Amino acid sequence: MFQLAFTMKQNLQLKLSHQLTLTPQLQQSIRLLQLSSQELNQEIGQMLQENPMLERVEEGVAPVGEGEAPGQGQETETASRDESDSVYEEMAWGDRHVSAGGGDDDDDRGNQQADDETLGLRQHLLDQVAMMHLSERDRQLVSFMVEALNEDGYLSLSLEELAQMVPAELDVGVDELLTALRLLQSLDPLGVGARDLAESLRIQLADLPEDTPFLAQARRLVSQHLDLLAEREYGKLKRLLGISDDRDFIAVRQLITSLNPRPAASFSATRTQYVAPDVFVRKVQGEWQASLNPEAMPKLRINEVYANILRQNRGGGSQLTGQMQEARWLIKNIQQRFHTILRVAQAIIDRQRLFFEHGDVAMRPLVLREIAEVVGLHESTISRVISQKYMMTPRGLYEFKHFFGNALTTEAGGAASSTAIKVLVRQFFESESRTSPLSDNAISEMLGKQGFVVARRTVAKYREQLNIPPANQRKSL
Repeated sequence: MFQLAFTMKQNLQLKLSHQLTLTPQLQQSIRLLQLSSQELNQEIGQMLQENPMLERVEEGVAPVGEGEAPGQGQETETASRDESDSVYEEMAWGDRHVSAGGGDDDDDRGNQQADDETLGLRQHLLDQVAMMHLSERDRQLVSFMVEALNEDGYLSLSLEELAQMVPAELDVGVDELLTALRLLQSLDPLGVGARDLAESLRIQLADLPEDTPFLAQARRLVSQHLDLLAEREYGKLKRLLGISDDRDFIAVRQLITSLNPRPAASFSATRTQYVAPDVFVRKVQGEWQASLNPEAMPKLRINEVYANILRQNRGGGSQLTGQMQEARWLIKNIQQRFHTILRVAQAIIDRQRLFFEHGDVAMRPLVLREIAEVVGLHESTISRVISQKYMMTPRGLYEFKHFFGNALTTEAGGAASSTAIKVLVRQFFESESRTSPLSDNAISEMLGKQGFVVARRTVAKYREQLNIPPANQRKSL
């Protein structure tokens, strides 16, 4: 099916006998779903500049439509819940007004300015892809994977999940995506496209000269024992790596710590980011309900002047015809984005009602699969929805991800959320003696006495997530 050719720079070339067309609409829908509200407005600002068929609805100005009643462009929540989530479905929004965050002209100008820190990584990678000698199918596949990267430059979705997101008629398999991934991982910055920290570090180590001191030991540590390094099990690591001299082990550690754990760090925004909630959560007649934040929903419509020009010149104006289609895609995809966000938010709220009543200690276990089954979407779609999306609750502002946590067993045979366990772990540490701080093993035993089966390593992981130093460092505080 395909052949790989390696160059001196470890670049890959892939030759295929057939072509791939990942539709712009599919790529756009995937990208919009993962964007934060601020990033969405930046994307819209750019589209408004490039496409005359699009315009933003001014506050207080009724949308222009052909016989459209006030509010007709906005679907009710009840009607929206009956719609399919397919990005290909022909919905009734058409050219009408879509209330999908507002914004005046000053906001528009600010959003339209190029944000190199936020958008730089994606464009940096795509520029490199454009310079590679690839078929159009290969270029589309690598570009598709670029869109799937998270803000740290990692690929958070599995190849199986990505394969299911591509229409079946395109016949894209996991093996082909793996080849595209290798192409992506050959790009700058080194480590981009990795699926976890270990893989990112392995990619960076693979690029170092073979005569780099302690390179073999560093590669082995990263590939097999990275968890022990995180847990500071230095004695065990030295034995496993066959190192007896402390100075040699320090050199191995320094080689690893000289690598970049966040390949996209130099492209990340450094200024303060203000988070606007996507959803409000309120208790209405005894029930917790989600509603979209109207200020986070761009109000867009088709420009009637250009639409009339197009209608009067049927058969001509191919550029305007294409721009009309692009505008319709954007309006549809924005509407679909918020419809999906609202459905997922309500599903989360329905399963975490005790949290809204009592706080983190009452959080129940929740995984992506559970929400995916409820709303009828794939887990990879849920993963995108909860990324950089926030809900304002009576208890404060929370990212959607906050409500997800693995289940930990109890002695009674039940299950407890990892979030709830973290609350207890923090309480134990806050009440400890400064002269005799609690070890991770002691915390594990204390949790066991309360009926929670939590291993020492799990306690150590939670402690690090809570930014609590190990016992030997806390004693000196």
